[in-house]
Amino acid sequence: MPYPPLPRKKSKGPLVAFLLIGLVVLGIATIGLVAANRNSRQAGDSGYSGYSSYTYSAEPTTTETTTPTTSSSPRSTSTSTTKAGPKAVIALGDNPIHSADLGAFNIEGCPLPAMDYSPAGQDQFLRAALPCIEAMWKPSFTKANLPYQPVELVMVTSQITNTCGSMGPDRTAMYCDGTIYWTPDHYANEQGSANPNHPGKYLGQLAHEYGHHVQWLSGILRASSDAQYEQGGWDTPAGLELNRRKELQATCFGGMTLAPLSHGAVPQDVISVALSDAGNRGDYPIYPNRDHGAPERNAAWVNHGFKTNNTSACNTWVASAADVS
Repeated sequence: MPYPPLPRKKSKGPLVAFLLIGLVVLGIATIGLVAANRNSRQAGDSGYSGYSSYTYSAEPTTTETTTPTTSSSPRSTSTSTTKAGPKAVIALGDNPIHSADLGAFNIEGCPLPAMDYSPAGQDQFLRAALPCIEAMWKPSFTKANLPYQPVELVMVTSQITNTCGSMGPDRTAMYCDGTIYWTPDHYANEQGSANPNHPGKYLGQLAHEYGHHVQWLSGILRASSDAQYEQGGWDTPAGLELNRRKELQATCFGGMTLAPLSHGAVPQDVISVALSDAGNRGDYPIYPNRDHGAPERNAAWVNHGFKTNNTSACNTWVASAADVS
């Protein structure tokens, strides 16, 4: 049934204005929904969320201002201002962390407890190793003028949800927003001669996850997340290659982490198993997506990082496609 005609004597101006306002409101709402959708996709990625906790490090500084007075001499007053500190750089290949003279610094020693493969024992072992790793890496962030904060460690023994998604105790460890989520049951129950229960396996995996912390602090994780988003998602061919570059760089940084520990701080057999374990992980044919790089590529990058101990050597973002296959 058609709408009845409008009364002839009433002006159409208010109706037109109302319709125009409605269109403007609708347009703003649409833009907001698109932006919210983009932000929600980015915030769910470990490379994007959490940056507000450390991106800007500020320290108060005092400045003097001079104001006129009624007497012949001016009056000085102190005002508090804020000076910005180190800031993460959202960049990949040209990130400051890739400076040629940055590496993991040697330390005096790293007393680790005897390995107990229970969840509590793994927690104790990893927490004893982390201060050593922090002491090796923090000076590089100072030299690169990048922000720094220690990594957190959480033992996952049941299903959890964090800002990066959901995970259970049966999957591999996850890095998310300054925290390593470790799954002790998964590593204790790994089968096969390639990944035997040995302290080196746990130290090597911790070194890899800390490699992601290096990426997060420097701004690389956010930059890679943005790049994958622009390519249509992490599971597109281009997105998967970006993911391999990210994971292989974490493996290379893991090799760098092991380098200072090999000079007497940790038994040599622990270092050897840590390196070989990394070379037994990666994209096997049974996995649906090639997002971590082939095992031989992981072996190559962990050993490269270990031998060079230089962040510029771990710049997978400028490596050839074959080197991150």
